[in-house]
Amino acid sequence: MSVLAHAAARFLSARYDDLVAWRRHLHMHPELGRQEFATTQFVASVLADAGLNPKVLPGGTGLTCDFGPDDGPRVALRADMDALPMAERTEAPYASVVPGIAHACGHDAHTVVLLGAALALASVPELPVGVRLIFQAAEELMPGGAIDAIAAGALTGVSRIYALHCDPHLEVGRVAVKPGPITSAADQLEVVLHSPGGHTSRPHLTGDLVYGIGTLITGLPGVLSRRIDPRNSTVMVWGAVNAGVAANAIPQTGTLAGTIRTASRETWVTMEGLVTETISSLLAPLGIEHVVNYRRGVPPVVNEEVSTRILTHAIESIGPDVLADTRQSGGGEDFSWYLEEVPGAMARLGVWSGQGPQLDLHQPTFDLDERALGVGVRLLVNIIANSA
Repeated sequence: MSVLAHAAARFLSARYDDLVAWRRHLHMHPELGRQEFATTQFVASVLADAGLNPKVLPGGTGLTCDFGPDDGPRVALRADMDALPMAERTEAPYASVVPGIAHACGHDAHTVVLLGAALALASVPELPVGVRLIFQAAEELMPGGAIDAIAAGALTGVSRIYALHCDPHLEVGRVAVKPGPITSAADQLEVVLHSPGGHTSRPHLTGDLVYGIGTLITGLPGVLSRRIDPRNSTVMVWGAVNAGVAANAIPQTGTLAGTIRTASRETWVTMEGLVTETISSLLAPLGIEHVVNYRRGVPPVVNEEVSTRILTHAIESIGPDVLADTRQSGGGEDFSWYLEEVPGAMARLGVWSGQGPQLDLHQPTFDLDERALGVGVRLLVNIIANSA
């Protein structure tokens, strides 16, 4: 066992209860993206009490903290801190006390795992590389708070960056990673349609807006499936449709909204132009005016090869049978913005207890097995140990 692994073991033996208490405190007091003021101050105070020097990012949410040698490489470890705008329904004694806001994606655990790893690493007199902690705001807000952190210099001088994300489909004690894309790009689309409206007995005298909506509902996903390589795992799904109030009246306005996800960064780059062109072509014969609001989200998280090997060795160093396989997710993660700038990798941390249902992320009933906190701390410490 390495010196750093011993430090992690000592920390967990002495302060595991603190990890759990910190996580439950954050879970009870969730904050939305770019509003994580109390969370930021909580993290800063824990780090300062350990003798570290955290620096709050502009805007008052999120922070960075450097320690270890100043010469040579510096490895960044990132955790996101924001919660989701939904009511919690876990009935846990530490359930959210903030109406309509809940940590239903595990960011409270991400934050506490990085805090624990920081304190374990800070207890070692000589680290093999410099360390930068990045506690990031607003991961859940497209296109993500990672952009703000990068603009504030969070990656200046960083050679590699790593992160983990809770996986409720993976049993606690297991950690999964794969080289290459591990998440997908995720964009949002809204189409607002306008027509003169009219009587349903005379659709030929107006633009039949509801028919146009139907054309887009089936036509856009169909065209994309023929224009994009199916091996790129691209999927377009509508989530909201609104138009009309009367059965015998063609409405004047209507909206469609949905998401477009792709496993391919190359496809993601060209998607907006293809979608806009296709919508115009489908509506052109119908005499319906339209406005396309295309919101680019995040590119895929693409795990770099060397960083993935380092991360894999870090997982294997935790113990036998910890390393697990995983597949690319259709979800988006703004950690991808960091990987546009420096090499790095993300792992999936098992948080399922092994019993009962596997609750999905972003569900109001989501909770996690807190034994995963210790596994996460060991993983992040091992990454630094393997980065020399």
